[in-house]
Amino acid sequence: MKTKTVYRCTNCGHVAPKWMGRCPSCGEWETLVEEVQERTARGKGGGRAPRSAPEAITLASVDTQRSPRIPTGIHELDRVLGGGLVPGSVVLLGGDPGMGKSTLTLQMAARVSEGGGKALVLTGEESLHQIKQRADRLQLDVRNVVVASETSIETIAAMIEAEAPSLVVIDSIQTMVTDLLESSAGSVAQVRECTALLTKVAKRSGIPTVLIGHVTKDGMLAGPKVLEHMVDTVLQFEGDGMYSYRILRALKNRYGSTNEIGVFDMSGTGLEEVPNPSEVLLSNRRAGEPGTAVVAVAEGTRPLLVEVQALVSASGYSVPQRVSTGYDAKRLQLILAVLEKRGGIAVRQADVFVNIAGGISIQDPAIDLGVAVALASSVLESPLPPNVAFVGELGLTGEIRRVAYLEQRVAEAVRLGLTTIYVPMTNKPTSPNVVPVERLTDVLRLVL
Repeated sequence: MKTKTVYRCTNCGHVAPKWMGRCPSCGEWETLVEEVQERTARGKGGGRAPRSAPEAITLASVDTQRSPRIPTGIHELDRVLGGGLVPGSVVLLGGDPGMGKSTLTLQMAARVSEGGGKALVLTGEESLHQIKQRADRLQLDVRNVVVASETSIETIAAMIEAEAPSLVVIDSIQTMVTDLLESSAGSVAQVRECTALLTKVAKRSGIPTVLIGHVTKDGMLAGPKVLEHMVDTVLQFEGDGMYSYRILRALKNRYGSTNEIGVFDMSGTGLEEVPNPSEVLLSNRRAGEPGTAVVAVAEGTRPLLVEVQALVSASGYSVPQRVSTGYDAKRLQLILAVLEKRGGIAVRQADVFVNIAGGISIQDPAIDLGVAVALASSVLESPLPPNVAFVGELGLTGEIRRVAYLEQRVAEAVRLGLTTIYVPMTNKPTSPNVVPVERLTDVLRLVL
């Protein structure tokens, strides 16, 4: 048995024969960590036996109906997954501590087992007593949920083969170790090899497997970057710890869209689904306040109404502050430049604060128009007309650019009682509730 030591980058997976302060592949500093690779010495004729070539078939003859999805019993989760769990798929669930990853997976295991199947929950972080306490608090039927506290990945693989469950949950992948490596749990080599073995077992047995993963201080999934490429689906739990709302977003999905989101409310009885998030996000809104605007955004195919709050005040610093919560800070700088250059609203020497109410983050560029109008309303101390919403991406010349899913956005706004929706003229709207606008100055003149 020969032992070989290499240094692998935790960011990109690059392998170097010796330690270096900076990864030559991705350029990150202090990311090369030592790992021990063991290989068996081969003598003459010690190579692998030749394998028979697999049978090849035409693409047109492939049957796509043989893998029906397994519903999780949680509608919001099924929406993000694309309709449910695919047999043999591997799902990686990440998120900050306290977001509810263990709670969601335990609820999913209980719902799947209620259909007559069996769910296997394997934990390396919590005791069985803690899991049972959580199940009692959530009032779950766990008669068909099998649990075990184990960290050896070989033992876990044998347990999965013996139990033959309908669902496997691993909490968490960073606590699992393989006997083939001498490195500690959570290292790059351990995480990679454990995930590879679990993926092999899942594909061979057709059992869907959910892996809970830790995140770094930057919010990225801990472990090697190749981990995200090894699994079929990567889900991310987002939310502010000061709020009870949680957003489940798909960062990667081989079996569905990556644009859908699921909205949950963390309560004393677990994660509750929020089928109508627009009403929840606007429940605390006070109409008639300057600096607030309602925007119809879209997360995937789901329309959401969110409240944008803006505050512009005189700066006491030589360099004014630019603070945004739930909205891209660089995008805010762009909006401020367009607002001053094209809209005639002076914000150069003022502190600017923008907040998306409800503690959620919005990536849809259609929120630009609402942010600009809210900022102008705060500068002029003039509230916007009641029952008004905004949709539109803002260009550098001050034009309002077209957006996708306009009809769904307008329908959601009308359903919640908003009577006037300002939309891009290039979308060619047909609803009587919309007001098409071409430039930012047109909107400011109409509402302020």
